[in-house]
Amino acid sequence: MALLTPCAALLIAGCVLPADAGRAALSDASATPAATASASDVTPSALKPIDPAAFQATVERAAKKLMVPGAVVLLRTPQGTFRATAGTTELGATEPPTTGDHFRIASNTKTMTSALILLLAQDGRLRLSDPVSAYVPGVPDGEHITIAELLKMRSGLYNYTDAPELAARMDADPGQAVTPQEMLAIAFRHPPNFAPDASYEYNNTNYALLGLVAEKAGGRPLAQQFRDRLFAPLGLAGTSLPGAHDLSLPAPYAHGYMYGGTAYALVDRPYPADMQAAARSGKLRPVDYTHQNPSYATAAGGVISTADDLATWIRALVTGKVLGPTFQRQWLHSPQAEDPAAPGGQKYGYGIAYQRFGPHASMYYHGGELPGFNSFIGYDPDNKVTLVIWTNLTLSPDGRTTAQALLPTVLDQIYAGL
Repeated sequence: MALLTPCAALLIAGCVLPADAGRAALSDASATPAATASASDVTPSALKPIDPAAFQATVERAAKKLMVPGAVVLLRTPQGTFRATAGTTELGATEPPTTGDHFRIASNTKTMTSALILLLAQDGRLRLSDPVSAYVPGVPDGEHITIAELLKMRSGLYNYTDAPELAARMDADPGQAVTPQEMLAIAFRHPPNFAPDASYEYNNTNYALLGLVAEKAGGRPLAQQFRDRLFAPLGLAGTSLPGAHDLSLPAPYAHGYMYGGTAYALVDRPYPADMQAAARSGKLRPVDYTHQNPSYATAAGGVISTADDLATWIRALVTGKVLGPTFQRQWLHSPQAEDPAAPGGQKYGYGIAYQRFGPHASMYYHGGELPGFNSFIGYDPDNKVTLVIWTNLTLSPDGRTTAQALLPTVLDQIYAGL
């Protein structure tokens, strides 16, 4: 799981958050409520009526339990648009977060990288059955790993963000710029975890490679292709892939925080008990990771965006506004069970996760995690529900990814019968 997780699991079956979940004490960051809604008379049977005030209060309580400095939930349903926020964009300040604030979306970038790859396939510039060796030299067993297997996390390659030396390097010099080739060199020093297409494993190495594939096939830098083919056509003015030496975020933006060092976000490394206690008591303060250089993520997780833009993006992607009909069908049908023994569980496909959680509800979704930020985006085509959640704390003191920890509470506000 670690950096740029798709969402450890959607956690939708029985997803009502227990009353004692998130036992952390309240942080001293002020929580400024801000909920707005526009409503219509349409309420599909799978959906609950949304009370804006109750929605805001529920999100605010859950965010406080997680000790996040700030949180944003943006929900669009046939009933209207609902916004709930809590806390502040910066510790020590009182500015409440908004759906227009910029933040680092981490692994939600993978939904964009995969879409670009499919557009290039649609153009005839590559085939999903092509071996990665046709575009990137030096990949272990690269002649047997296809573009499709990279997209679906089935290459078997070692995940470079699991390497302890990467976290140590980033903590020693948070501002340093790195290249995808350097990250791949880390991965390729380790033996593969399994043979191509033998299993599923969430892996940032796959998407670092796909970024290079896109540049080779498209003939232009990744950031330029993102802008020209994805962001500009959809009017995503607040979304960009920064250059390797650019540590800034466009204003307005949220500061991002995390307890401890980078390794806690890069790998599944739980906080020690004494660290959890110190964080809950306030003796341990979270570190500001806002301007750590995310160039180690790039095609796997380097994009900056806003909740408003992400809501537009995920709905457009799922409803066929990005890809042509043939490749849209391939994309929609690409998810396969991560665990073959649990065919009804979480599925992962071409840069997207999918799960059905009732006879009348399902969701295409992704999540993102890196030092400072945690986020979730999803679209339910059965009920026309768009959901974006972000927080500016990577992990709660008890080690939970914070946006995903908010998710069950939010879904319980939306859906009947969970």
